[in-house]
Amino acid sequence: MSEAMLSHFQSPLSSRYASEEMSRNFSDGKKFTTWRKLWVYLAKAEKMLGLNITDEQIEEMELNQEKIDFLAAIKEEGQTRHDVMAHVHVFANQCPKAAPIIHLGATSCYVGDNTDLIIIRDGLNILLPKLARCIHRLSNFAEQYKDLPTLGFTHMQPAQLTTVGKRACLWISDLLADLVNIQRVRDDLRFRGVKGTTGTQASFMTIFDGDQEKVKKLDALVTEMAGFERSYKICGQTYSRKIDCNVIYSLSSLAATVHKICTDLRLLASLKEIEEPFEKTQIGSSAMAYKRNPMRSERCCALAKLPMGYLINALITASTQWMERTLDDSANRRVTLPETFLSADIFLNTLQNVTDGLVVYPKVIERHLKQELPFMATENFLMAMVKAGGDRQVCHEEIRVLSQQAADVVKKEGKDNDLVERIRQSPYFAPILDQLDSLLDPSTFIGRAPQQVTEFLEEEVYPALEAYKKDLDVKAVIRV
Repeated sequence: MSEAMLSHFQSPLSSRYASEEMSRNFSDGKKFTTWRKLWVYLAKAEKMLGLNITDEQIEEMELNQEKIDFLAAIKEEGQTRHDVMAHVHVFANQCPKAAPIIHLGATSCYVGDNTDLIIIRDGLNILLPKLARCIHRLSNFAEQYKDLPTLGFTHMQPAQLTTVGKRACLWISDLLADLVNIQRVRDDLRFRGVKGTTGTQASFMTIFDGDQEKVKKLDALVTEMAGFERSYKICGQTYSRKIDCNVIYSLSSLAATVHKICTDLRLLASLKEIEEPFEKTQIGSSAMAYKRNPMRSERCCALAKLPMGYLINALITASTQWMERTLDDSANRRVTLPETFLSADIFLNTLQNVTDGLVVYPKVIERHLKQELPFMATENFLMAMVKAGGDRQVCHEEIRVLSQQAADVVKKEGKDNDLVERIRQSPYFAPILDQLDSLLDPSTFIGRAPQQVTEFLEEEVYPALEAYKKDLDVKAVIRV
């Protein structure tokens, strides 16, 4: 560990948690080499359209494209107070032949905003396969446990039964919506292109002597070189900060989904029904050696809060861009964009790790069912008694009295639910005693849950994962 890392603040998102690929995507190295690539694209396109730019100048720029003198750039920026011009000067000093034509006709946002769009696109392409893998793992889990009855909960109170697999499909459904939404945001993303200082392309009209077709062609050529199919037809000095809102919203919505899933897992861990993976040497608590804290799920919940908070920042920024732009969007975007992506990268890696090794405890689930199922089965008892010739109202009262007695035993004495035993001992229920076991069979309380799981996976989930099938077997690497 370097002295700078020990003596200066480092973001834990990059230094402690994030993947190498996402950290590199938001690195200064990626940012400033992309600036230089954009200057090369611009020079190439201007040459193709007739400007006096030589192959020798372009070759010189390409040879120095990744040879960035960061210390010189920092020193230059200290003098100019302008990051783009600092890098123009440093690049020009390295490329004396090309110096006269570097950044020709462009504004700072040509490199700044176009680079942001490239990094956003690349970041979304890093996240999407990771999200698909989480869906894939949970789909396997849902298929495996689609028939296992478990207590459903509404208001965090026991409700009608569901299955472990069906509950997992609730998580998958939200993740699938996020997959579709993030794909749409990525596919809708355009390039700012070559638009000049206030988006009018006036400088390029001057360079090309008023030839509108050449100016339009210049924009199209650079857009294609940067790997985009389209550029925004209309922009001010920057691309609209509405785009940032759309991007951050898609990731903050994913964050909300992940937070909900991991909260459910934390609650289930508290019930001891399902646990996240726990290594043999892992320590749950420095004081309580027996503990198996759901720390991965807790980390996901912690990091999911960041994109949700940054969405407000993005909305405020978009709403306060006066006229063609103001610079009060710059410093905060240096934080909100990378940290939104880094957070999403971390919680998707972590969620994949969790879903790779979820541990289910069927016996605990069964014990919880036995505690609550007698109350839920009372309607079945009532219907069976009526079929056997009993009076519905009389039966209702008999069940009500016995249920309250059993509830008192559970709540006041801390004992197990003994409603079934009370019914067995009541002469009134003699006509249906031989049916009690079948009336209490959990599989009769889960409706079409198993079939719903199968239909959902086959009709919606598997087709959506088809585009990512080559990436689905990649293992998640989590740091710390």
